[in-house]
Amino acid sequence: MASKSFLLLLLIFLMLVATKVSSYDEDLKIEVNYAKPLVAVPPVKSPPPPPVVRVVSPPPVKAPPTNPSPPPPPVKAQPPVTPAPPPATPTVKSNKDCIPLCGYRCKLHSRKQVCLRACVTCCERCKCVPPGTYGNRDKCGKCYTDMLTHGNRPKCP
Repeated sequence: MASKSFLLLLLIFLMLVATKVSSYDEDLKIEVNYAKPLVAVPPVKSPPPPPVVRVVSPPPVKAPPTNPSPPPPPVKAQPPVTPAPPPATPTVKSNKDCIPLCGYRCKLHSRKQVCLRACVTCCERCKCVPPGTYGNRDKCGKCYTDMLTHGNRPKCP
């Protein structure tokens, strides 16, 4: 019995001597490098998804109607619509009617006072002011279109 306990003590002593005893100072000297992995692991690629198979069925075939409907009645052709005639030029009965008409005619002109003076002169002589802010001079006739300045330019705006 003494030999068994002796062997057990000897075995424990050998284990203590054989194992390396570490100290606190040795643990502090250990450097760990986290930047590089110890073993390079290739990325795992997932398998591609299976191809999608679509089954296309032909469109349904409609049976012809048994009782065909009568053809639609013919459409009657309507006469062409004629455009409305342009508005007549406002009638000028007196010189007082010229001022508001010429004011509208010359409101967009770059030299408004010069335009108003010429327009009122033409309106008093020809008893007409063309519609709109520009053009349409032929609506007032020869009197308005043929009036010239001293420099042989058209007078009426």
